[in-house]
Amino acid sequence: MKTGPRSNGVRGPRGGALRGEEKTHRFIYYSDTGWAVGAEESDFEGWAFPFPGVTVIEDFVTREEEAEMVQLMDREPWKPSQSGRRKQDYGPKVNFRKQKLKTAGFRGLPSFSREVVRRMGLYPILEDFRPVEQCNLDYCPERGSAIDPHLDDAWLWGERLVSLNLLSPTVLSMSREAPGSLLLCLAPSGFPEALVEGVMAPSRSVLCQEVEVAVPLPCRSLLVLTGAARHQWKHAIHRRHIQARRVCATFRELSAEFCPGGKQQELGQELLQISLSFQGRPM
Repeated sequence: MKTGPRSNGVRGPRGGALRGEEKTHRFIYYSDTGWAVGAEESDFEGWAFPFPGVTVIEDFVTREEEAEMVQLMDREPWKPSQSGRRKQDYGPKVNFRKQKLKTAGFRGLPSFSREVVRRMGLYPILEDFRPVEQCNLDYCPERGSAIDPHLDDAWLWGERLVSLNLLSPTVLSMSREAPGSLLLCLAPSGFPEALVEGVMAPSRSVLCQEVEVAVPLPCRSLLVLTGAARHQWKHAIHRRHIQARRVCATFRELSAEFCPGGKQQELGQELLQISLSFQGRPM
């Protein structure tokens, strides 16, 4: 059976769990089944629930391609970002609060992403995926790099979020603040493989706010978030899951408002033409 990450065991000043940690029940996502399974030695070990909207494509690029991509990224300047990250933006300048954007200075995705985008289209889930923005993020344990739980914007960015994980494996932590509970099933013997066949009727529940699902991201894997995983579950990278330099390239598509039939379709078409010229430099 595959094993996943466990709690880092951080304790409070009197030996108790730190505030915000004490009621967090950890589940591990298994990409081969699409289910989240209770972590080993936890209160919900052996229990599971379906977790749709997450696709992990392993070995999306080769080691040689990975090394070349990072080398090309490092030729361009990295800008300081929040929580110990560095970034490179290839996209329009956007004011999400005012819902305004500018195309001035935007010259498209970087040239080395042309093959990455072409390869994405070979997978059914991404066959019509046309990214209009690429954001490279550089994580390093010495800087305490992390990213807080968040939902990506839905005014400009569309249904699928796609991220390429380079240099080291990590864990994407997903949480949900919605009221209500998740129904759990008692996983049959031989899980997680047996979950593909079906499970027993739900017989236990856990509050949504008390659940965190760990999605392991192998080195050189491609992550796709859609549906509930995109719009309802926040995603984060905790500091404890950055143990070596990690670089990720996140690609975003346009929302319906900027696609054919939308009220800003002309602007959307202009953005796509610029993006897919692959002549970009970091903004």
